[in-house]
Amino acid sequence: MKYWFNIGTGQVEEDEETARKDNLLGPYATRAEAEHALEHARENTERWDEEDRREREEDWSD
Repeated sequence: MKYWFNIGTGQVEEDEETARKDNLLGPYATRAEAEHALEHARENTERWDEEDRREREEDWSD
């Protein structure tokens, strides 16, 4: 079974419960992973922002 985090409601939904996928993060293998979806998204965004910053610095140093 797949789980999704609905960013509109803040609730975890199971695959059969979802109608629209545009407000969802996932799929996740477990309910626990879906419950922490926003935390993981924030961590990924911070990591990607740092990678972008490093790339820009490298471009300026060339």
